[in-house]
Amino acid sequence: MPDRDASLETIQRELTAFARRARAAAARLHPELSLVSYTLLAHLEEQGGCRATDLAAHYLLDKSTVSRQIAGLERLGFVERRPAPEDQRAQVLHLTTRGADTLAQVAANRRDAFRERLGDWDDADLDRFADYLLRYNASGRPPGRRTPQS
Repeated sequence: MPDRDASLETIQRELTAFARRARAAAARLHPELSLVSYTLLAHLEEQGGCRATDLAAHYLLDKSTVSRQIAGLERLGFVERRPAPEDQRAQVLHLTTRGADTLAQVAANRRDAFRERLGDWDDADLDRFADYLLRYNASGRPPGRRTPQS
């Protein structure tokens, strides 16, 4: 039986390396769009818009961190604020056409990069890897969040 602590150490080390590569790849795929910004844009698209406070709560980030990220995305023309239908005083963040186009292009580039990196994996390996990632991410998800992108 393998040493559980050694396996956990390997997982921790490899996930850290994965995160570093993801941040570096994001910078190469679109120099103006950090991994955090990409994630926020993807969430806005998935949700059809949301409030900045919802983003902060979803990603367990400080509101000021989200505000800075959103301000940068607004300057780039990727995000716009619209009055909330139920409360005209509240603002809902939405992707602009430019933001949606940029997100689609970066997502396509990311898929191509994964296709290349995993090109020699067979379908069964890819399916298992995808299942393991879904299982891993679901294990840390608060109740009520069941989407793979959460």
